[in-house]
Amino acid sequence: MASRYGKSLFTVIALVLIPQVGSVCANDESAPRSRERHVRFSYVTEIGPIDPNAQSLKIWIPLPREDAFQHVTGISVESALSSRIVDQKNDGNRLVFIEAKGQLPQTIVVKLSADVVRRQESADLRKAAAGRTEPIDGGSAEFLRPDALVPTTGRIAQVSAQLDDGSATPFEQARIIYEYVTSVMRYDKTGTGWGRGDAIYACDVRRGNCTDFHSLFIALARSRGIPARFTIGFPLGTDRADKIPGYHCWAEFYAGGEWIPVDASEAWKHPARHDYYFGNLDADRIAFTRGRDLVLNPAQAGEPLNYLIYPYVQIDGKAVSKDQIKNSFAYSDLTH
Repeated sequence: MASRYGKSLFTVIALVLIPQVGSVCANDESAPRSRERHVRFSYVTEIGPIDPNAQSLKIWIPLPREDAFQHVTGISVESALSSRIVDQKNDGNRLVFIEAKGQLPQTIVVKLSADVVRRQESADLRKAAAGRTEPIDGGSAEFLRPDALVPTTGRIAQVSAQLDDGSATPFEQARIIYEYVTSVMRYDKTGTGWGRGDAIYACDVRRGNCTDFHSLFIALARSRGIPARFTIGFPLGTDRADKIPGYHCWAEFYAGGEWIPVDASEAWKHPARHDYYFGNLDADRIAFTRGRDLVLNPAQAGEPLNYLIYPYVQIDGKAVSKDQIKNSFAYSDLTH
C-alpha cells in the first residue's frame, strides 16, 4: 500500500521532474545565483583567556577542502605558535594543528586565509534516475552506517517505512525523502535543540537549521539503504565583500554511479529553486569538512566530534568552552 508521501511524490517525479533533469530553469528566480566564485576567504579565531596554570594546548582548525568542484591555493596561517597542516586521510578533510606545552600565552590569535575557486555542482540526474545504488569501490558501508545523532533504526525507521513507495528506485526514494523533509521541516533557530544535527530532534520537532534538515535527510536515506553523506562549510553572500555570520551545510546521496547533491534547507528558504537544489549546488559556498563523528589527526582526547567547522580546542586534555573562542569569517571576490 502506498504511503501518504509515496505515490503522489512518485507521480511528480515521473511526470514532471525526470524530463527536465540536468537543466536550469529559464526564469531568473529559479536559476542559481552563481555558477562560479573566486574569493579570498579569511578565518580568524581568538582563544582566551587561558588559565595561567594550564600546561598543554591543542588546537584543530579546519581548512577548505580540495575536490572536483573546489580549488584552493595560497593558504596562509598566521600565529605566534608553530602550526602545521595535517591531511586527515578521510574524505579529503584537512586542518591546521597547533600544539604548545609549558607556560601558555593568555590569548592566542590564529589567522587563516586562502584563495578559493568554487564551481557549481551539478549531477547527471538522468543517469542517476536510470541506475541503481551500487557499491562505491567497496566503501558503501561508511555512508550507510548510523552516526551518534543520525540513527537509522527506531523512530527514523518508522518514518522511513511510511515513505516507502514500494516500487520506487533508490533515486526516486531519495526524491521522496527530499520532498518529505522540505515539506514537514521549518527553518527556525528559536529555542534550544537546533543546530546539533540531531535527526530525531528534527523528525519530532520538525524545525531547525541546515544541520537538522540534512541530518534528517541522511538518516532517512541510509535507513532505506541509500548511501548519504554530510558536508559543512560557509555560505558566500551576493556582495563583492562581506562578513559571514556562520556556517552552512548540505548533503549528498549515491545513486546511478554518482553522488547527487541536495540542499534541503536552501530549498525551503527559496521555493522557486526547490527543484534546482535536488541535484545541484550553486557556487555561493565554500566546502570545509565532510562527515560526522570525527576522530581527528592528531587525535583529540575524548569522544569523536559531532562535526568540525569552528576551531576545536583542548587545554590539559579538556575541551575549551565556546565562550572562550571568538571567531570571525569574511570573503572578498577576486577577479578571474
